[in-house]
Amino acid sequence: MTAPASPTLRWITAGLLAAGAGLALALPFVSATLLTILLGSAAVVAGVSQLLRLTGAADLRAKIFRGLSGALYVVGGLWCLAFPIESTVSLTLFLGFLLVAEGVMELAAAASGPIGARGLVLLDGIVTVVLGGMLVAEWPSDSLWAIGTLFAIALGFSAVNMLTAPAAAAPPAAG
Repeated sequence: MTAPASPTLRWITAGLLAAGAGLALALPFVSATLLTILLGSAAVVAGVSQLLRLTGAADLRAKIFRGLSGALYVVGGLWCLAFPIESTVSLTLFLGFLLVAEGVMELAAAASGPIGARGLVLLDGIVTVVLGGMLVAEWPSDSLWAIGTLFAIALGFSAVNMLTAPAAAAPPAAG
């Protein structure tokens, strides 16, 4: 993970991540439901976007696939919005796999080359993989509270990582 070059922006970003982690930890059911609603909303927007781009498709097959993709996004998103608690169970499994993938990418970043705070990036990757694995392993029994709690922990580690990760390199000056 590369942090913003500005120390002020780093602290603000880390503070927002920590605040989000605190809220998600204090209200895991609410945070899980809100994550489901946000995902549903994003899916509806993505589906409508796909449907609006139908005219830009080159041939009939492309239009059919784009139309089906857009329709599936809209239907899935509306389902999440209409039934957020039931959809949280499915989102828990999805988020578990997503956290495992993110953790593997963090582990790959730690192993790929010289980076500052390699140990913390490695720890972040391990914790994220373990949290994702816990979500997948305990699914669906702990879906309604675990997703919010584990998401809070992941946000907390990201906040710490934001403060210890190397700053982004400034763009070269035009000469």
